[in-house]
Amino acid sequence: MDKPTMFAPRPVAADTDSLVSYFPLPGYGMVPINAFLIRSVQPVLVDTGLGALKDPFMENLRSLIPLEDLRWLWLTHTDADHIGSLVQVLTEAPRLRVVTTFLGMGKMLLHQLPVDRVFLLNPGQHLDIGDRRLVAFRPPSYDAPETTGFFDTKTRALFSADCFGALMKEPAEAAADMAPSDLREGLVAWATVDFPWLHLADENKFGRSLDVVRKFEPSIILSHHLPPARGITEFLLKNLASACSAPVFLGPDQAALEGR
Repeated sequence: MDKPTMFAPRPVAADTDSLVSYFPLPGYGMVPINAFLIRSVQPVLVDTGLGALKDPFMENLRSLIPLEDLRWLWLTHTDADHIGSLVQVLTEAPRLRVVTTFLGMGKMLLHQLPVDRVFLLNPGQHLDIGDRRLVAFRPPSYDAPETTGFFDTKTRALFSADCFGALMKEPAEAAADMAPSDLREGLVAWATVDFPWLHLADENKFGRSLDVVRKFEPSIILSHHLPPARGITEFLLKNLASACSAPVFLGPDQAALEGR
């Protein structure tokens, strides 16, 4: 795979589909970039993928739901790989409101994106979407200060934003399909790349912060950069914790880029 690629949507939990893509990282493998659709009484889209894949993303989304039926877009944060189709979604889904934080709204304004349809929600609060609640929380690791994940009280799925991402050798239907050693290596590599502040964190305090995930007792963890992870919560937490003491990531320099 030498360019970003969109896959067909796939179910990942009851009432929940994943819009799946992969982004190649030469020399490091690839990373999945997921968005999600929750088919609740008030349907929710979670993030909008890469701008480079806007056309196939929108085609896949339209195949899952009439966009005029969408009521909410939960924007986990405003990194480029999460807002790629945001403007198009807002245009085609006139009833939709964007769930974000005050800082997220401010960053949308910096991106010159619409802010008149936002709904501000902080960690610890919840969004009632008719047949369930989405409980907002701050994941243990994140790369943007506005990051907000959530727990679906009906399916018990935990949407963790960038937390628990992994660099991968090849696509996989589920995280548990990967060899444990490959998954472990990919999880730690992703954490050292995306969360460089982990090297500065107190390991004991960071370890205790992982309890926010345990307390939800999720049936499945849905990261935006990992295939669906069912039944391996402690494995994910253990390897995220180990990233605090892993070697610091240092990417190629210009000489390496030019092959010198």
